[in-house]
Amino acid sequence: MKTIKLFSGTSNLPLAQKISQNLNEPLGKIYHHKFPSGETYCQFKENIRGSDVFLIQGITNPANENLMELLVMSDAARRASAERITAVIPYFGYSRQDRKDKSRVPITARLVMDLIATAGIDRVVTMDLHSPQVGGFTNLPFDHLTFEPVLSEYIRTKYHSLARRDNVVLMAPDVGAVKRVEKYADFLKCDFGFISKKRVSDTKVELQNVVGNVKDKYVVIVDDLTESLGTMVQAAKECKRQGAIKVTCSVTHGCLTETGIHRLAESINVIDEFIHSNTTNTWGNIGFKPSNVTELDVSNLFAKAINSIHNNESVSELFV
Repeated sequence: MKTIKLFSGTSNLPLAQKISQNLNEPLGKIYHHKFPSGETYCQFKENIRGSDVFLIQGITNPANENLMELLVMSDAARRASAERITAVIPYFGYSRQDRKDKSRVPITARLVMDLIATAGIDRVVTMDLHSPQVGGFTNLPFDHLTFEPVLSEYIRTKYHSLARRDNVVLMAPDVGAVKRVEKYADFLKCDFGFISKKRVSDTKVELQNVVGNVKDKYVVIVDDLTESLGTMVQAAKECKRQGAIKVTCSVTHGCLTETGIHRLAESINVIDEFIHSNTTNTWGNIGFKPSNVTELDVSNLFAKAINSIHNNESVSELFV
């Protein structure tokens, strides 16, 4: 059997270390460097010839730098005669640019997939794409994991112990997230609703209506990602105004910008708890974490996926 080799990029070393611990496999030695010109460089510091190589690197902010680092790592691994290269991309940046919705615009998600294939990557593992169809933009094997089993277990153990099941309601922050929230609600056997909104600009939305009863309910608003937290804060305020007992906001990817971080700190009386996974290293990069933030660990899911791929076993049981 091929030797498994794990290597981390610089986007989220803490998650890579946890994946390594779950697999009981050490992270391989690799040197990363950025030249004064901003160019990216790497060198594997151990033999990977004939190995089953897994490169753990999210396309997080700064997305261009982290994407380039992934491509450079893959090229180096291919030239070092790795048997197979799997890109483990916890957060797949650019997945929102998945369609030509205006004239003279790119479909950047497709371009990124082409770059990944050209760089010599054989397989991709990611979690909760903003647009699931992005997985069909490539002919490479593509494993799309979900935050659902981790978040569902957390909600079930915490919120169902605080209240009767019929007092918990899951909310989608927009119509596009309804299908995702419906799956959670079906698994947890609780009610769900959604919030209709109108996007005014890239960073501003107008909330229009709450569909569903939130009065005297424990509300959990679920989405795949947030940056500025604008939609979440508006939705939480409206749920509180309509009589919600407690409002929790949950996303898979906490890609918070500086605006989002300030907004979260200022909304501690509105958002009782903000949940996200550790697919992004938001708080490690900042150096602090607000008291109402809960970070759930998904490293075991990625470790199981990596182990299944290495042993040529099914990964579908991890999708829920």
